[in-house]
Amino acid sequence: MFDVVSDHKLDPTAEGHVRHARMVRQTAVLMSRRGDVWQTDLADISATGVRLSRPTEWHGQAGEVWVLDMLFGDDINVHVMAEVVRVTTKHIALVFARIPEEAQPALWSLLGGYADTLEPWDDDTEPADPSY
Repeated sequence: MFDVVSDHKLDPTAEGHVRHARMVRQTAVLMSRRGDVWQTDLADISATGVRLSRPTEWHGQAGEVWVLDMLFGDDINVHVMAEVVRVTTKHIALVFARIPEEAQPALWSLLGGYADTLEPWDDDTEPADPSY
């Protein structure tokens, strides 16, 4: 169903870094925190977090926890809490802080083989937006 970057585990001691494989998907994301609500777009998702397009005028910062609602098609609703780990001029990277038990099957179904796949990542390949 989904093309997986690699179906083997990479050696984390090898040169460079590895991260959970990112799945590029397009969907709207509603992010909320203490009465602030922003609509944005998903850039990519992995087993550990998401990268979102940064909304205009959004002034959040690393360490904040946001509630994210992502709807994929008509039947997959992923509702999670995620902590901001990186903010750039174009993106917000968040790591999952809490995935409610009822949201886990939908997330793992969406990710498919990406959930267990690692991909290489090198500091030199993405200097403006490193891995989350």
